Amino acid sequence: MHIPDGYLSPQTCAAAFVAAVPTWAVAAKRVTRVVKTRNVPLLAVLSALSFLVMMFNIPIPDGTTAHAVGGVIIALTLGPWAAVIAVSVALLFQALLFGDGGVLAYGANVVNMAIILPFVGYGVYRLIAGRAPLNAGRRTVAAAIGGYVGINAAAFAAAIEFGIQPDLFHTASGAPLYSPYHLSQTIPAMMLAHLTIAGAAEAILTGGVFAYLARTDPTRLAANHPGIPRTAGDTAPARAGRALTPARVAVGFIAIMVLLTPLGLLAPGGAFGEDAPTDLNLGELDLNAVPAGLAQYNGFWSHTLLGGYGFTDGQHANLGYILSAVVGIAVTAALIFAVGKGIELLLRRRTSGHELHAEEATRA
Repeated sequence: MHIPDGYLSPQTCAAAFVAAVPTWAVAAKRVTRVVKTRNVPLLAVLSALSFLVMMFNIPIPDGTTAHAVGGVIIALTLGPWAAVIAVSVALLFQALLFGDGGVLAYGANVVNMAIILPFVGYGVYRLIAGRAPLNAGRRTVAAAIGGYVGINAAAFAAAIEFGIQPDLFHTASGAPLYSPYHLSQTIPAMMLAHLTIAGAAEAILTGGVFAYLARTDPTRLAANHPGIPRTAGDTAPARAGRALTPARVAVGFIAIMVLLTPLGLLAPGGAFGEDAPTDLNLGELDLNAVPAGLAQYNGFWSHTLLGGYGFTDGQHANLGYILSAVVGIAVTAALIFAVGKGIELLLRRRTSGHELHAEEATRA
């Protein structure tokens, strides 16, 4: 679902940034409601998890691949505004360090995966979950369905963005300048992959993590569920043993996923709409040449650290993939942690300032 540079016109990319920037501004303010001291590490871990699951390429029967995103579970845990920031950071480093998704198209990828996906998934979850207790099976089902619908909404948005390019931006002879795929091609290609495999992966991830947190540490969910009882009788939940605390399970799960990331290399083919210009089948697309705009902008960013999640010489692909996973989750988690601590510091200063002002007013 990561749109590379060149597939969208500069006008489309600019419009996406116009939508993303004010959303980031609002998210930075709204996230302070739930990202308190004990939630900052959780946000960092979930951001790293989002980065990691997007590295797993799942084979699709038509020869393409797809992946989960993890944005909905962040929205359910800490709110959709926190998901906006977390997934945006993960997408930023994927584009800058690994060449996964374009830099010019970054705004569009944010709109699809960091805004549409978590908000749609969160809305569906709330609609289904109602006032059920946090540990109710209904909420787990609602979480899974929210994940499924959220990622499909994001895929549909990406399909529209791809598919409108040939009709809006073309030469005088009608040849496309950017994406050569029409809506009749983009919608079936994107939706087949996500209605089947990627949607199921997102549903399992979202429902599984939610169910685990609801059972072992529902206080992690309480910040984003005000007024919702933790259990049917509102009694204290059974806590996991010391060796299986949520923090340790999260670290262990991420470590296992890092070691398993090379499995993504086994997926045949590539994701739809992410081909390099030289890999396009021009005959199948009825084109005589690569679209001019696609050829011009596709190589816009050439400063990746581990392009394509591997070494530039193509050697030791498994090691390169694991190294990319380690670097990616470390950088993503560290930045989110720093942002969270920065927000916390600002809140403390603001609170101290208000208290000092109130004290001075009392003395006066």
